[in-house]
Amino acid sequence: MPRTKKPVIEKETIENPYLSEQAKITFFRRETPDSFTIRTDYKVKHTPGQFVQIWVPGIGESPISICSWSEEFTEFHIREVGNVTKHLSQLKKGDTILIRGPYGRGYPVEKFNGKSLILIGGGCGVAPLKAVISYLEKHKEKFNDIILYFGFRSPEDICFKEDMKRWATKFELHLTVDQNPKKTKINYQVGFITDALAKSKLSPENKIVFLCGPPVMMNIAIDHLKNKGFTEDQMYISAERLMNCAIGVCGHCMINGKYTCLDGPVFRYDEVSQLPDTKK
Repeated sequence: MPRTKKPVIEKETIENPYLSEQAKITFFRRETPDSFTIRTDYKVKHTPGQFVQIWVPGIGESPISICSWSEEFTEFHIREVGNVTKHLSQLKKGDTILIRGPYGRGYPVEKFNGKSLILIGGGCGVAPLKAVISYLEKHKEKFNDIILYFGFRSPEDICFKEDMKRWATKFELHLTVDQNPKKTKINYQVGFITDALAKSKLSPENKIVFLCGPPVMMNIAIDHLKNKGFTEDQMYISAERLMNCAIGVCGHCMINGKYTCLDGPVFRYDEVSQLPDTKK
C-alpha cells in the first residue's frame, strides 16, 4: 500500500504580547533617599503619560511610567517600594533590563495647541508630568502659558532638582514642600501645593489641566479648580493601579468596568469622576 504524504502545515507566526526587549542602562542618578532615575537605550514612540513593564528575571515585573519624551532613549523615575524596584536601585550604568510597552493612554497634549497648560503634581506623580514637560520644551511655541505646580514632602524629597532649575527659567514654576524639618535654606514655599493652588488667581479660560499624584492631593486640587470655574472636561488625571499584565487580561487594574492599562492610566476627569474608586 503506497504511503501517503503528510500534509505540510504552515507554522503561524503569533506575536507574543508579553515579550520583552533587552535595554541597556546608560545613566543612573539617585534623586532622593528612596527614588532614582535611569535612562535606557530603549527607543520607542510614546505619548507622555504612558507606561511600560520592566522585568527583572528571577525577581518580577513592575509597571513604570516613562518620564521622558524622546525617540532616542527612555527615562524612568523609580521609587523603591518592592522587590523589583529595590533590585533596580542596585543596578548601574551598563547593566541591562527587560522592557515591554509602551501601554495605555497618556496625556493628549497634541490636542491642545494654542491653549495654556497647567501641570499639577505631587511626589512621584511629577515623573509622568516630566514627560509632558519634555514634550513642551520641544514644542513650546505651540502653546500659550505653561504653569507648573509641584509639591513634595520635604526638601530632601524633591526629585529632578536640576530640571527644576531649568524649568523655572522657561515656565511659571510653583514649588512647595509640606515641611522643612531640618530647616534647610530654601527659596520656595513651605506648605501644601494645594494651598498654593487655592491662593492662585488662575482662571479657566483657554486652559487645560494635567494632574498626577496621590489621590487625596488630586481630589483637593480638583475641588479648588472647580471653585475657580474649571469644568471636569478641562482636567486630565493619571490613575494609579497595579497593572500586572498591561493588556487588559488580568483585571487587577479595573475601575468599575474601565481598565486602567487600556482606557487609562490617563483619564479625562469627567470620564471617571462619578466612579467611587477615584475618590479614594
